[in-house]
Amino acid sequence: MRARVGVSRVAEAAGGAAALAFLAAACLLVLVPLAFMAGASFMPALDIMKMPYRWIPETWKPANYLRALAGNDGNWMYLRNILNSLVVSSSIAVSTVFLSSLVGYGLAKFRFKGNQVVFLLIMATMMIPFETVMIPLYMIIVKLGLQDSYAGLIVPFLMNAFGVFLMRQYLITFPGEILDAARIDGCSEPRIFREIVFRNAGPAAATLAVLSFRQQWDNLLWPLLVAQREEMKTIPAYIVKFAAEKHADEGAMMAVAVIASLPVFALFFGLSKYFLGGSAVYSAGKE
Repeated sequence: MRARVGVSRVAEAAGGAAALAFLAAACLLVLVPLAFMAGASFMPALDIMKMPYRWIPETWKPANYLRALAGNDGNWMYLRNILNSLVVSSSIAVSTVFLSSLVGYGLAKFRFKGNQVVFLLIMATMMIPFETVMIPLYMIIVKLGLQDSYAGLIVPFLMNAFGVFLMRQYLITFPGEILDAARIDGCSEPRIFREIVFRNAGPAAATLAVLSFRQQWDNLLWPLLVAQREEMKTIPAYIVKFAAEKHADEGAMMAVAVIASLPVFALFFGLSKYFLGGSAVYSAGKE
């Protein structure tokens, strides 16, 4: 009996060690490129190309960040492009969370004829590549006169099928007894959604907000089509232009990438308490 217990403990310890080793390797795969980017952003271009590579700069060059913001031609367009990306990504994240929550709540808690059909049709749109609808969307935007505008960059992405799926699956487990009790007390449906359902959907809403923000923050193809003027371009378009210029500096390019990464990290760490502590938030909301 003791031998069996000893073997099980050894197996458990070995499994734990293997899991830790896997997690450590995964962390290294994620953190090493970030460490390279952060270190290289303070290096002169020649030091970045030296082998063996020195992770800590021998010569610190914070002027890379000034050049990243000013651009190779000194027009400081990156600041405007950062603002554009913040406006577009934030607007889409907020609208996606709100509209997806409304639709997901309706599909999860209201029984009507064709409920499943509507849900399946929404899910079917996930199978359609964006490239197949990109040109029709662009033609509509041009006909409506929305080219080179925030509306043209935002409106086609106000909601997506994945957001509806995520919110529906989260809200489908929400206790219906709480909703029925609120209706008996005289609460209207908008108030029930606002005060009870949405407040308790924090983990799913935070996850969807981060994913929607990051997706649009990295979106290159659509802004490249819609935004023709430099003043309306977003960060990915600026990075492509900056990297393609003949006099681009590798250290400044790394500084551009670091600046572009900061808002996503800030959003992730700002909302991490919701989706990392999802069960606790859900329980507190029910009480």
